[in-house]
Amino acid sequence: MTDDAAVQDDHEVEDVAGLEAQGDAAADYIEALLDICDLDGDIDIDVQNGRPYVSVSADDPLALRLLNKAETVSALQELSRLAVQSKTGSFSRLILDIGGSRDARKQELTVLVERAIARIEDGAAQAALPPMSSYERKIVHDVVADRGFSSHSVGEASDRHTVITRA
Repeated sequence: MTDDAAVQDDHEVEDVAGLEAQGDAAADYIEALLDICDLDGDIDIDVQNGRPYVSVSADDPLALRLLNKAETVSALQELSRLAVQSKTGSFSRLILDIGGSRDARKQELTVLVERAIARIEDGAAQAALPPMSSYERKIVHDVVADRGFSSHSVGEASDRHTVITRA
């Protein structure tokens, strides 16, 4: 192994350790929130695609029903990111999943993409989707590419959305 490769491996280990530390900080924040709300939940921490990923689950699916709505998860994710930044001093691209909310949203986005592709197959030149977060747009881009179509993001800030076209 060359010295450059060894240095790169050391940086990757440090990066993973830093991401795990961010996950730990977010998990501490979410655990405190669950305690305040008197909710039971199991917290899992992982690193996926270069991001800390914190998942909250419960034996009783109804236990987290107040927290797993898309808007609530997004708000809690932002608060968790702030808690991580406060604790570690680092900006975090943390992903928070509560009660399977991310999988449910991916399914919703897949249906949205399928409808948009159907419009294109029926003759439309392109199909624009509603504004969504960068994480959601990434999911859309992946689903669109898997279907053999092309997509790009358009707009600024809260108006940023995805446009789908033929490849």
